[in-house]
Amino acid sequence: METSENIALVVGATGISGSNLASKLLEKGWKVFGLSRNPKNDIKGLQPIAADLLNIESLTTALCNVSPTHVFFTTWMRNDTEDENIRVNSALVRNLLDVLSVKKSVKHVALVTGLKHYLGPFDAYATTGTLPETPLREEQPRLNIQNFYYSQEDEVFIAAARDGFSWSIHRPHTLIGKTIGNAMNMGTTLAVYASICKQANIPFIWPGSEAQWNGLSDVTDAKVLADQIIWAATNPEAHNEAFNIANGDVFRWKWLWPKIAEWFEIEFEGYNGSIQLESVLNDKHSVWSNIAKEHQLVEENLKVLASAWHTDLDLGRPLEVMTDMSKSRKLGFSVYKDTKDSFFELFAQLRNDKIIP
Repeated sequence: METSENIALVVGATGISGSNLASKLLEKGWKVFGLSRNPKNDIKGLQPIAADLLNIESLTTALCNVSPTHVFFTTWMRNDTEDENIRVNSALVRNLLDVLSVKKSVKHVALVTGLKHYLGPFDAYATTGTLPETPLREEQPRLNIQNFYYSQEDEVFIAAARDGFSWSIHRPHTLIGKTIGNAMNMGTTLAVYASICKQANIPFIWPGSEAQWNGLSDVTDAKVLADQIIWAATNPEAHNEAFNIANGDVFRWKWLWPKIAEWFEIEFEGYNGSIQLESVLNDKHSVWSNIAKEHQLVEENLKVLASAWHTDLDLGRPLEVMTDMSKSRKLGFSVYKDTKDSFFELFAQLRNDKIIP
């Protein structure tokens, strides 16, 4: 049985938020277990656990000798309908906390959701025209529509009341950070898109709405999210609260897009009527495969690297989207990141790790 003071269980340790969180916790001297369906061994010191969150028996067996003090839930499963999203993703949280309940070791549970808490599922805010007032604030009430984020939160609240642990909810905007095979990965998707544009000598065309091109926005560096999660878990004044989390600056894509193009040394085009990045990349699989072979990159499969569908949803929003950070700032969370640096540092890391040429 583990007896270290802080024992973390990072659920979804292979994703953008989970992998960055696990690394930060290890740096701070925590014992860290990483639970996922298909664990990786690319984080030194992380103890991987393979388990199916939808299978109680699988979870019970995998966690039989692990008694975490802190649970960090950073994963979800995408389904075809919101009804299925609710059924499946609430079960992920409920099953894990039910299995851990008998151990009576958990002191704090953190749940990572996102801005769909305020916007609703994409189909809802894209079609109903009921767009929230921005900047988004934590005190804004839940929308009167189905949303699996609400169901996940409710599972945490129920288990906390039963087992006596504290909780925190974290609502990042678009996450910027390195991971491969993640379902929501704008930074790497744009890097791959720019690399293809450079190779094919075609312009780097903005794939989004006029509102997003001209409006204010923000994003969340995965390392900043990790810092806030750890801060909330270890500071009692931040317990039992929900927090927005973004870099702390705001920008307009019409300012950032040319800078990304300049980094890659390519020509760009701004908004000229929405294009779908997913359709642009659909016929570029052989182009990417050739790029990967020519430059000896680690991944030839474009589908593994790029999540164009999610980038299209983010950049195609019919409104500007940014968050208010006052709540956590007042309580003492002061981490800040320049968004341009978030992108450029990611691009440099992807190039150094032979993900892009």
